[in-house]
Amino acid sequence: MRMIFAAGLISLLHTIAFAQEVEPTPSVDLPEAEVTKVMTAAVDGFIRPGYGAFHRSAERMTAVMKTLCEAPSPANYDSARNAFRAAAVSWAHIEIIRVGPVIEQNRFERILFYPDRKSTGLKQVQGILSKSDETAADPATLATKSVATQGFGALEYLLFGTGSEILSTEKNGFRCRYAAAVAGNITNVAKEISGIWDAPDGIQKAWEQPGPANSVFRNGGEAVTALLGILVHGAETVRDQRIETFYKGPEKAKFPKQALFWRSENTWPSVKGNLEGLAALLQASRMENLLKQSDRPIIASTQALLKSMIELSEQVAPDLETAVEDPREREKLDTLLRQGREVITSLNEGYGGAIGLSSGFSFSDGD
Repeated sequence: MRMIFAAGLISLLHTIAFAQEVEPTPSVDLPEAEVTKVMTAAVDGFIRPGYGAFHRSAERMTAVMKTLCEAPSPANYDSARNAFRAAAVSWAHIEIIRVGPVIEQNRFERILFYPDRKSTGLKQVQGILSKSDETAADPATLATKSVATQGFGALEYLLFGTGSEILSTEKNGFRCRYAAAVAGNITNVAKEISGIWDAPDGIQKAWEQPGPANSVFRNGGEAVTALLGILVHGAETVRDQRIETFYKGPEKAKFPKQALFWRSENTWPSVKGNLEGLAALLQASRMENLLKQSDRPIIASTQALLKSMIELSEQVAPDLETAVEDPREREKLDTLLRQGREVITSLNEGYGGAIGLSSGFSFSDGD
């Protein structure tokens, strides 16, 4: 069962895109003043700065791509690849926020279309390249095309896929101009999201001031339940979509080329970014202030698990063929899967139980 938010939050946050079953909103009684502090800290200390940083990183990536097209060289080609990595990691950091403007108007998918088990994106990008479709070389017209052709997945193939070496020698070639348009499209979407969150009377205010007159959160319990849901599902994404998509255990079938960013060997930097985002949101929001003193070690233990996972993600072999076949590397993957489950349990059952969510309520899919 996939339970993302309770019914009241689902209707108000418009997050039912992947909900399969709806249950009544659980009743959570928390001090409203403390909840306001937590939600304000989450928005002003993590969400808004995170989207702002992603926007700036995407802008830098776009500028570097344009430079590469105008002055192709091995050095500028390397700079473009490095800018891609920086922007992808910046996105990974804030990607855990899967509510609000990012899930409206297909913005999330326009930034990252994944998972793509049927290689839809690859086929469409290759089709554009084969036809030299000039409408894909302009961010404005590219934005009207399939989401699979206009985000990080498309850009990774253009920079790292078959034939990408031409970018270092061909001035203003179609492949480079298409790649620059993809970067520009990502920048445009990032700017939209950041601007919506920065508007003082919009979603920012709705998140920071829960109450009876609030059209998003009628009380503090709904607000904190939503915030906890972000963390639980962020942790689930790392386990289910970032690791188990290609590795479920030593005795299971392995699919290294289904991993996000396998071509560019940015799978683990992206995973690390996701984990750092979870840890940063936990720290910035000060959610432990809503717990009794005796329950506050839940946050410390969760942070310790995340820290361990972050450190381990830096140690896994970047080549995924090696990572899934080498017994020593598989031990690291197995540890990441186990610790990922522990993080989910700590947040879902530990923190959720401590704030008063019933034992029958679960954000998690289970195993």
